[in-house]
Amino acid sequence: MDLEPKEGRDPGLHEVTDRSPLTVVIADDDLGTRIGARRVLESAGFLVRADVADAADAIAVGLAHRPDICLIAAQVPGNGILAAEQIRQSVPETKIVILTVAEREEEMFAALRAGADGYLAKTISAARLPHVLRGVADGEAALSRRLTARLIREFCTRGSHRRLQITVAGQSVELTAREFEILERMRRGEPTARIAEHCRISEVTVRRHVSGIVQKLGVRDRRSALQLLNAG
Repeated sequence: MDLEPKEGRDPGLHEVTDRSPLTVVIADDDLGTRIGARRVLESAGFLVRADVADAADAIAVGLAHRPDICLIAAQVPGNGILAAEQIRQSVPETKIVILTVAEREEEMFAALRAGADGYLAKTISAARLPHVLRGVADGEAALSRRLTARLIREFCTRGSHRRLQITVAGQSVELTAREFEILERMRRGEPTARIAEHCRISEVTVRRHVSGIVQKLGVRDRRSALQLLNAG
């Protein structure tokens, strides 16, 4: 991990804040990485509760300290992603960021399925790490631009088959992920042509999805669907 600040540069580690310091647990079997991460984060005002070298200890300190963030290397002995999953199940309020030697799409998806809030290469700089972790604590996801683009493509190709529950006028309605996306764009006032362009589908397909939405909501047409949603 590139956690050495460059000489003559202020990496922005000493940010002024009036809130309590964010607490962190670090799990990595590389001692140099643990020392570097602890030094960088403590210099930035974080409170490092513990740094450990394997998955079992990561789970133990994660459950014991219930930190704001667990920073776990995927390759720690015992499997860092499995550790992340157990911590997420037991301490759902803790944010989890997986570190990796080399970004791999299949590993990223495994980390996200385990409940991770971020997936970062260990080459992340000392200047960026505190900023990224603060973003995670505030509800942001931590992914590289390349992997974010891959995740969007995955949603576009597979997401339309997943189902979501929404409540309209006190009743639960099940929509596919694609129908939900189109409904949100309808709510924002986007015309059919723009929706088709954004979703990379034909206008005929958009109209077919709209018809399905209208039927599921039990209304007559697109305008009635939007009126029902706005009333709810």
